Amino acid sequence: MFLHSWAPHDAEQPWGADPGGPEALVDELRQAGGRVEHFSADLADSDAPAALISAARKAFGHVDALVVNHARGVNQSLEDLTADELDLSYAVNTRAALLLAQAFAAQHDDTLSGGRVLWMTSGQYHGAMPGELPYIASKAALHELTRTLATHLMPRGITVNCINPGPNDTGYADDDLRAEVSRLSPGGRWSTPADTARLVAWLVSDEADWVTGQTIASDGGWSSR
Repeated sequence: MFLHSWAPHDAEQPWGADPGGPEALVDELRQAGGRVEHFSADLADSDAPAALISAARKAFGHVDALVVNHARGVNQSLEDLTADELDLSYAVNTRAALLLAQAFAAQHDDTLSGGRVLWMTSGQYHGAMPGELPYIASKAALHELTRTLATHLMPRGITVNCINPGPNDTGYADDDLRAEVSRLSPGGRWSTPADTARLVAWLVSDEADWVTGQTIASDGGWSSR
């Protein structure tokens, strides 16, 4: 497993970076068994996606699956919107995802079965999010790009899918928000990273080799309310 992180972005968020940083996660995964390598890079840098894939290839020889779950998020409504933030959000959330897919496809060995690209979008296509315009604009672009890229890469045996994990409690929510989302959710709770991980595990498996071009909401019915 090859992990990417950019902790300086996390540290700028109101909830702060994870205790122990990405190194703590790497240590935890290594203790669970298997080889884990880590690469830190700011994906706002246009050269970073290719460097990331190159480092993964150097470590493991070949990259079989690419899971793009990074995101830059900022609260800007129409009245607060700035060109600088739009450019940065597109650079991190959209441009970097496309460049990662480009580098992944370039290194993919077509004699091997099953190349997988997974992107993460948000719920902007199910409901309005007027306070997060740079985020939803850049994430909506990934949603709309999924089918086109899937059609382009399927002849090479590479599937491309997009996941909307729904309201996902990754540590940023306070008690009031947790209670409100749980009350409104048909499942009576938030989505969790484990819910999303199970879908990721299936989509990168051989069982999902005929599923491509899809945006799948894994949200316990939140988007169907």
